[in-house]
Amino acid sequence: MEDQYKRILEAIGEDPKRQGITATPQRAAEAMRYLTRGYTENLDEVINGAIFTEAAHDMIIVKDIEIYSLCEHHLLPFFGRCHIGYIPQGRVFGVSKLARIVDVFACRLQLQERLTHQIASVIMERIAPVGVGVVIEAQHLCMMMRGVEKQNSKMITSAMLGSFRNSEATRIEFLQLIRP
Repeated sequence: MEDQYKRILEAIGEDPKRQGITATPQRAAEAMRYLTRGYTENLDEVINGAIFTEAAHDMIIVKDIEIYSLCEHHLLPFFGRCHIGYIPQGRVFGVSKLARIVDVFACRLQLQERLTHQIASVIMERIAPVGVGVVIEAQHLCMMMRGVEKQNSKMITSAMLGSFRNSEATRIEFLQLIRP
């Protein structure tokens, strides 16, 4: 990967031997490996058994989980907040595991739409809640730094499964509770 970054520097007209740039290919490769670590993470190891039997049947929400990801179209960052809600049906996640699940999928080349659904689907598959809702609000540097250059644009995506899709009251409760 370092050699590829060196070639990229040359292709844009930079001298990879210039002071200040000589270690850039190595640093860029390390950064890319870190930013895409989700490809090498195992969900079972991330969850690490932190699913607990619990008689709770009311909505559980974790909001404002920071997300940082890379747009698969331009390899530019997008960042924002993820809100997750679910209604358990006998099993709950350890609270930090929801943030870790978000990171597993955010640390890959992504589309925000796909990321939103991947998070919701894993929660539904792993603990079989009555329903789950995921909302992501993010700013995309591919829209801010290039192309249309819209600095204040924000993309909002949602995935509603089970009762969050089928019950308007459940969906409204979730959306009201995650409002700033």
